[in-house]
Order: sequence, then structure tokens, then C-alpha cells
Amino acid sequence: MSTAITDAPAKKKLSPRRRAQRIRWTQYALLVAFVIAFALGADWGQIQSVFFRSDLVKATLTEGLPNAFKNTLVYTAGAFVLGLLLGTVLALMRLSSVGPYRWISTAWIEFFRGLPAIVVFIAFSLLPLAFEGLVIPYDPYGTVWVALGLVASAYMAETIRAGIQAVPPGQIEAARSLGMPAGVATRKIILPQAFRIITPPLTNEVILLVKDSSLVYVLGLSAAGYELTKYGRDLASSNANLTPLVVAGFCYLVITLPLSYVVRRMEARQKKER
Repeated sequence: MSTAITDAPAKKKLSPRRRAQRIRWTQYALLVAFVIAFALGADWGQIQSVFFRSDLVKATLTEGLPNAFKNTLVYTAGAFVLGLLLGTVLALMRLSSVGPYRWISTAWIEFFRGLPAIVVFIAFSLLPLAFEGLVIPYDPYGTVWVALGLVASAYMAETIRAGIQAVPPGQIEAARSLGMPAGVATRKIILPQAFRIITPPLTNEVILLVKDSSLVYVLGLSAAGYELTKYGRDLASSNANLTPLVVAGFCYLVITLPLSYVVRRMEARQKKER
């Protein structure tokens, strides 16, 4: 008598799409569980007292915040202009056929890209000790513009160099065939196209400068020269509460979030044009 042997049905495999869906829903479930656990376990009264005291929010907004907000914008704008001008010169020197220009530009870029910005600020705060009688115009704005602008110029130089190299070589060849001098062709044809290409990265540089302006505190400024972080720190220390720093942090978001949105729109537009 023969015995029939039947194989067990093979386990059905999930398709890659279903597997991805399960992983995604598992991640959502874990995130929801974490949020619920945090919401149930957090001491909301203590959080409100330490980070969001209503009286300190009002005091922070009304005492010196407008001046600190303005100073942050002024520091950023001045450093960006200086960094852009110097960065353009450095980028052209880096692409020059003259050896010493390339060496100087490379040394400058590598030096200031390798140093933390706070070290540059500390060095500038000590300059009057090294050079007696040295006065930087429009202090403290001039000091911040120069210190932050030097650091920014090193990063912008590489961005601008990449933009110049992204311009089709035929553009400069066509200009030279028409008898246009190299300097005029660079100024009127190459640089405008290069800056159009690198506008999103340069806007990102503005965002970085806004955040780097928080290092101004090492210069030992008076209250009139405070930027957002220094203002928030001093007020937080005097009140033994972190609410002023939280308010200052939200002010940075007021500046950087619109800029981030502009960068995304410009990048999307460039992709469509390609």
C-alpha cells in the first residue's frame, strides 16, 4: 500500500512594494508610540516654567530683542557682502594661469576653511593688543564684518569657482572670437552666468552666516552691539531661566526658514530649466 506524500504549501513571499509598506507603517507606529510615551511622561508644568515662561517671553520681546535682531541681520549682511567680493577675487585667482595667484588663493582658502570661525573671532578680539593703536572702522560692526567675512570668503570662493567652471567653455571662446578682451568677457558673460548657477548655494551661505553670527559674543560687546544669542544668554543668566534663549532661537528660525524655502524654490526652478 503506497503512502501519498504531499508537500506543504510554500510560504508566499512579500513583494518588494508590500515589504516597503510594512516597514514604513512599522516606523510610523514606533514614532507614534514614542510621541505618546513622551507626552505622558513629560512634566509639562516644569517644561513650561523652564522654557516658556510667559512673563519672560514678554520681557524678552520688549526689552532689547528688536536691537539684537537688527544687529544679527546687519552682521550677516555686511559679512556676506565682504565674503562675496573677496570670494570672487579668490575664485578668479584660483583659476588664473599665473602660479603665484593660484598659490596665494589656495593657501587663503585652505587656511580659513580649516580654522573654526570662533578662533578667527578670538584672534580679532586680541588684535588691538598685538597692534597698538589699531582701530577698525565702525566697530563693532566693522570687526564682525571682517572676521566673519574672511571665513565666508574661503567657502564662497570654492562655490564661485565651481560656478565659473560650470559655464560652457564655448561661451568664452565665442566672446574671444568676437575680439572681446578676456577680462571683459569674464565680467560680462562668465560671471553673470556663474552667479545664476550658484545662487542657491550662496543663499545657503547666508543661512550659515546667520548662525555663525552667534559667535560674536567672544568679542565682548556692549549691550548696543548684542546679537540674538548674546542677548538671549545674558537675559537667561540674569533670570536663571532658559526662556529668553528659546525666544532667541525662534528668531533665528524666522530668518532662516524663509531663506531655506527660497533655496528650495530656486533649486526646483533650475531643475525644470534643465
